Amino acid sequence: MARLRLSIVQYLNTMPLIWGMLHGEQQGKFDLEFTTPAKCADAVHERRADIGIIPSIEYQRLDHVQILSGMSIAAKQEVKSVLLLSKMPISKVQSVATDNSSRTSAALLRVLMRKFYSRWITVTPLAPRPEIMLKRADAALVIGDAALTFAGEVAEVYDLAAEWRRFTGLPFVFALWVGYDDLNLGRHHADFAGSLKYGLAHVDDIAAEYAPRLGMTTQAVKVYLTENINYSLDEENRQGLRLFYKLAQESGIIPVERPLYFA
Repeated sequence: MARLRLSIVQYLNTMPLIWGMLHGEQQGKFDLEFTTPAKCADAVHERRADIGIIPSIEYQRLDHVQILSGMSIAAKQEVKSVLLLSKMPISKVQSVATDNSSRTSAALLRVLMRKFYSRWITVTPLAPRPEIMLKRADAALVIGDAALTFAGEVAEVYDLAAEWRRFTGLPFVFALWVGYDDLNLGRHHADFAGSLKYGLAHVDDIAAEYAPRLGMTTQAVKVYLTENINYSLDEENRQGLRLFYKLAQESGIIPVERPLYFA
């Protein structure tokens, strides 16, 4: 039987989910391809991948798919890796340059601005280079490792997960394992859960490998992976996800709100 093809976001926050597939008992069970969040969604949409860690908004744009239960990339409070870098207070922002690999974070920004700041903004997707983005717009939406390691100077910095929590009182779910419902995904659940369990038990190893790559301390990486990122899909996270979909539909980002279907 052919191995399932997995499309995986190449950011640090994904590593605990797949560490077992790289170093543990799940090694060799799947074909792994690493790319950006947007391209993960495209790979699943075009069926070049069977399962992907896709932006959570993209679940609403795919037919005949299911979510692997119990796992996500979420934030209960601030996330540190989804930042709006702004030249002015957010209540005055009119234009935003967004990371062109972002879909959920870009949708979250639009929801926050429309629903909670009553602002309609113009959005320009660009390569994730904050200094250039800020020359083109009032603010720049930067995600992933680029946001996590941003060290430039800017007037205002807004953590979008913290903003979401402030207005809604709920966590925010950024990404999900999603695959097609004709693949009997449930039979693979133990391997995905086992890989995450292995990753969370080896955060020290992940930090030792990735801290030098990102120019961070090992302690900063460990804090990020254990305190800022939440890998569950518990009831609170599901509530946050459902509210995001509801507000995205009301904001015209998605045409209809699709229920959550779990493998």
